[in-house]
Amino acid sequence: MRIYNLFPLLAGKFTDWSVHLNRAHEMGFDWIFVNPIQKTGRSGSLYSIADYFQLNPSLVDPKSKKSPEEQVKETAAVAEKKGLHLMVDLVINHCAEDSNITREHPEWFAHEHDGSIAHPFCMEDGGHKVVWHDLARFDHQHTSDPNGLYEYCRRIVQYLVGLGFKGFRCDAAYQIPGYFWSRLIDDIKKETPDVVFAAETLGCTADQTKSTAQAGFDYVFNSSKWWDFGSPWLLEQYHLVRESAPSISFPESHDTQRLFQETNGNWDAMKQRYMFSALFSSGVMMPMGFEFGFRKPLHVVETRPEDWEETDVDFRDFIRKVNALKAEHSIFQEDCPTTVIGYDNPGILLMWKASTKSSGEGLIILNKDPWNRQHFYVDNLKQYVQAGQPLSDVSPEDPMEFLPEPFSYELRPGECRALVTERAS
Repeated sequence: MRIYNLFPLLAGKFTDWSVHLNRAHEMGFDWIFVNPIQKTGRSGSLYSIADYFQLNPSLVDPKSKKSPEEQVKETAAVAEKKGLHLMVDLVINHCAEDSNITREHPEWFAHEHDGSIAHPFCMEDGGHKVVWHDLARFDHQHTSDPNGLYEYCRRIVQYLVGLGFKGFRCDAAYQIPGYFWSRLIDDIKKETPDVVFAAETLGCTADQTKSTAQAGFDYVFNSSKWWDFGSPWLLEQYHLVRESAPSISFPESHDTQRLFQETNGNWDAMKQRYMFSALFSSGVMMPMGFEFGFRKPLHVVETRPEDWEETDVDFRDFIRKVNALKAEHSIFQEDCPTTVIGYDNPGILLMWKASTKSSGEGLIILNKDPWNRQHFYVDNLKQYVQAGQPLSDVSPEDPMEFLPEPFSYELRPGECRALVTERAS
């Protein structure tokens, strides 16, 4: 999966999305992920949904003669013609606290000791508790009407499938019991077998991610964005989960700072992080604006189309080349046995991947430092792979037609080289 995150508050009306779909298609993406598009509660947050069966008025084009639902269906049809599948956020762990659902079905919600409906919360580093007061937390585990709540959630998914969505990013999936997901995913796939479910598990433990993945998800989102290219935790999580569900990496998301801002406008860091995200995991995702080095973070309440930035930055050609590399070489489309190989220079990451579905192998040589060059030298590159066969350089920029022995190369700041080979069958 090569996913482009179309952020609805930045993209504007449904009828204005085609220009963004065109750009995503030209860059080689095959999926479009859209954050929630349903009617919000009084806070205005995309993730505070008041009515799951009405669309957000701010996204509806009042000049169109088509109904809101027809506008979405038309957008989905345009995307499909370009080979793009639409994925949308599925937010069923909570709803808006001012939603009619809280009054019509109080039994579906968790409650505080005083009887009031509970709000979702999280614990930040340092023990600080963050409470989302605009949200009401569904109680999938202890509700007195589990079947009623389940059927309601199933209707939500069916409604979104009917609008043309082929995939779901399941928000905070680990906060909902695995048996609920297993039932929902199984029921929906009986009706629509090609629908894809991806679990968002940001902030949970590796064990929670694994148990969530085992509920039947097709993909899980990983945390490679925060990896320092050295600590063991990423590969530990990767191998714990990969046989349950493949993963999706991202260099930034709507929940993070903009990487171009975070790195003080470092082009090499942008290339480094996108290429690593694309090669490390089965899937890769980036939000709109990454390709132009946007600096303003996406905001689930305040972002507007007027926040579109005019920059002199353009990574589209690089992203297109990386996406083409990923699409062409299956070794970079799976979560497979992956190892960091020790190397004398701590500023260089050497990573080996071996497919379990084919005879393919991949070797990633990455300069961890996006500010300085690093020298890489080895007597024979073949010592790093099982094949014993010559490797081919498939890097998106300046691929080498011949890899000499010994191999000596000056890695530019943040540069990532991608090499592939095949084991003898």
